[in-house]
Amino acid sequence: MATAADTLHVGSKRFTESYILGEVLTQVAAPHAQVEHLQGLGNTAIVLAALQAGRIDVYPEYLGTIDLEILKHDKPATLEQMREELALMGLGVAVPLGFNNSYALAMRGDADAPHKLSELAARGQLRFGLSHEFIGRADGWQGLAARYGLPQRPQGLDHGLAYEALKGRQVDVIDIYSTDARIGQYRLRVLEDDRAYFPRYDAVLLYRLDAAQRFPAAWKAIQALEGRISEADMIAMNAAAEIERKSFTRVAGDWLAAHPLAGKQAAAAQRPAAARDGLLAQVFDHNLGRLTRQHLTLVLLAVAVACLIGVPLGMLAAFMPRLRQVVLGLTGVLQTIPSLALLALLIPLLGMIGTVPALVALVVYALLPIVRNTCTGMLQVPEGLKLAAKALGLRPMQRLVHIELPLALPVILAGVKTAAVMSVGTATIAAFIGAGGFGERITIGLALNDNDMLLAGAIPAAVLALLTQGLFELLERAVTNRHQLSVKSP
Repeated sequence: MATAADTLHVGSKRFTESYILGEVLTQVAAPHAQVEHLQGLGNTAIVLAALQAGRIDVYPEYLGTIDLEILKHDKPATLEQMREELALMGLGVAVPLGFNNSYALAMRGDADAPHKLSELAARGQLRFGLSHEFIGRADGWQGLAARYGLPQRPQGLDHGLAYEALKGRQVDVIDIYSTDARIGQYRLRVLEDDRAYFPRYDAVLLYRLDAAQRFPAAWKAIQALEGRISEADMIAMNAAAEIERKSFTRVAGDWLAAHPLAGKQAAAAQRPAAARDGLLAQVFDHNLGRLTRQHLTLVLLAVAVACLIGVPLGMLAAFMPRLRQVVLGLTGVLQTIPSLALLALLIPLLGMIGTVPALVALVVYALLPIVRNTCTGMLQVPEGLKLAAKALGLRPMQRLVHIELPLALPVILAGVKTAAVMSVGTATIAAFIGAGGFGERITIGLALNDNDMLLAGAIPAAVLALLTQGLFELLERAVTNRHQLSVKSP
């Protein structure tokens, strides 16, 4: 049984339909439990890791993905077999929502465009722009190319940008979901899977087995969704978000109001929300304060921890020439690790998503400028001053605290400034694993191909970076002036 302080955590992936379904679950469960929607967590691997780690309790998934991507079956398994294998992981699958959302490939509806996937093999000049997850999935590109003998080499492309790239004739073929609202809007031709490669992707809920016991009332309400969402309903909801620019909260609330569950008006479960407005309204919406606090917290903590680690490492590199290249080389190598790859590695290592792995990643990226500038600043202290301090009888720690560090401080501060400004930008990746910040708007903007939403996340991040730069420059100036005054004083 859930305690009063317990919260049902609903997750969702980083595409429109998953955002909406996550919001539907959240609103249905809200009258019966405290609920939090951790939205846009990334691809299947990240959301599954969050589920197994207990950071989320339930999220919308598809049977084909569970079968081939999560359980790694070579051939389609029965639902009972999937349930048995998932139970060993502490997970369950239930509540089929009522629609199938299969993968498909689509092209512009030109007169000479092919109608079947088998016709693509003879058209090697076609440019494929496929989502990164589809390229890497067991049920994605590799198997499809083998089944149909496709010679093309796909270009990785974010799903939210694929339609515009196709419309702009930058690519010729994209992967889609069969419930995508923009198929009709862009008048695309969905290619027939004439060799039956794609399995069914019936929408279900993947959940922790203990969630049903901890939240019995909320789980009973969620079960009322079984079979209630038709394919037409899902297409309409996707269209409301992507074409009409309604918020996910409003889209889910409107559907629930029109489809009351268990004889009750679902409107009581709705939370007030408005449709998306213009750029300024999106920048200064009610979430700005929350996102700013989250972003600032990530940056301040990351830079503080990086200073605690990086300054001593930089001093070690300066005082021990044999270790200098090792220390600088190691911090340089850490800087080259792709951010999303690092996050994907940290989630299973730490067993969690959210603030902690995001902080670890930010600290890793902030180390190099701090270590490098600390080492450089210490090496630039004139030897004459060191010898004079030694001649006056100052011990090594006294020389370090009163002579070397104050002289190196302007260079060290320049490194901290660089790390802080970099961290403001890099912190936007935290939203991919549920740590919030301005990146939350950017991930939603990418999913919807909504430039205003993208800018609503990018503009505050840029302003924060400029403010950070300005504050550090004032601090550097104050330190430099103080140093010059101390040098001139008798």
